[in-house]
Amino acid sequence: MTTPLLGTSLFLVPVTSLYAALNAFLTLALSANVSRVRTKHNVFRGDGGHAGLGAAIRAHGNNVEQVPLALILLLLAELSGGNSTALHVFGGALLVARLAHAFGLLRGSPIQAAGAVLTLAVQLGLAGWVLWLRPWG
Repeated sequence: MTTPLLGTSLFLVPVTSLYAALNAFLTLALSANVSRVRTKHNVFRGDGGHAGLGAAIRAHGNNVEQVPLALILLLLAELSGGNSTALHVFGGALLVARLAHAFGLLRGSPIQAAGAVLTLAVQLGLAGWVLWLRPWG
């Protein structure tokens, strides 16, 4: 599709758009949780020594640290012609991983570690796939 104003090609990226939006909802929910716990404890800087607030801050912060790289790699894979099914597998795995990590961190569950490992596996898999899809020449 060409945009008449800019005269450039517009690339549609429906798979990346879907997982970017879903992960944005997760990030916003984690942010709202931090605000809720801060208000509950009347702490507006740091964690005030409250373990629950510290966990909420880290759940949000870790999500903000990990998701952008994965989404950039997913976008590059999609723009490089990656298979739609594989893109959905990676995007879905990322979302499941981030939900597991946040749940585990907030509830003190060992599923946090599984979420962290799956997040890293998705990032590593996407990085390798993007290199494989890259046209060499």
